[in-house]
Amino acid sequence: MVGRASEADDDPVTTGTANDKATTLLELHAGPGFVLPNAWDAGSARILEQVGFPAIATTSAGIAWAQGVPDGGAMDRDTMLDHIGRIVAAVGVPVSADLEAGYGETAAEVGETVALAAAVGAVGANIEDARPGGLYDLDEAVDRIAAARAAAPRGAFVLNARTDTYFAAASTSADVFDETVERAVRYVEAGADCVFVPGVVEEDTIRRLAAAVPAPLNVVAGLASTTDAPTLFSLGVKRVSLGGSLARASLSMLERAGRELLDSGTLGFLDGAIGYADLQKRFDR
Repeated sequence: MVGRASEADDDPVTTGTANDKATTLLELHAGPGFVLPNAWDAGSARILEQVGFPAIATTSAGIAWAQGVPDGGAMDRDTMLDHIGRIVAAVGVPVSADLEAGYGETAAEVGETVALAAAVGAVGANIEDARPGGLYDLDEAVDRIAAARAAAPRGAFVLNARTDTYFAAASTSADVFDETVERAVRYVEAGADCVFVPGVVEEDTIRRLAAAVPAPLNVVAGLASTTDAPTLFSLGVKRVSLGGSLARASLSMLERAGRELLDSGTLGFLDGAIGYADLQKRFDR
């Protein structure tokens, strides 16, 4: 079950308080599982809200690509927060922000980033434990999660601790499953509400992680794995993200349309496209 936003949520005017939104987002993690789609600008956020999703997330990858730069730290914190704020302002549902590794060298800077994200209206965020060259030392990564939690009190902000152990597995000799669980436990003890493990694809491993991680498990679909959401929910996953997949699909469509125009000048890419008048209505407040 994905869940749907109410009809009232189609209008950004019906926003509720930040605490109400945080409560809504947190309660979704207690259900049978939900899909949290990732928007990259205000327009994509509006469309996803109107489809019926009860909450959305941002994607650092999609936001970066929309600005013509690669993912992975090419955008500075202020620019990213500006785009997150625009997405939050466009919708009435809760928004969780992709804050990458927290945009800071120190734990204090990570806390400041989370506080700034809350100030622009985000009611949740994920913080990664990786930097160029590999994972943060565990104690340092825990300090960064603790600083994020201190900046955004539990119940008012949903903190999603991301561990990139499976992406880093090729460069380490450690047992990746055990390391993932160890990091997850420490992050939850430091205040994380849920744990995000991208890069894991084997269904049995996902099932074991869901059982071993002492908090709702978040995985990403459409990146390394094409396992569908219902299957992931049956394995114990509570939150399914898409990362940059929706942005990739949209940009892929744009590339195909451009090639068709360049090669043949035909307009087949418009088959099934939303009409101008209908799209206008979807952005009419």
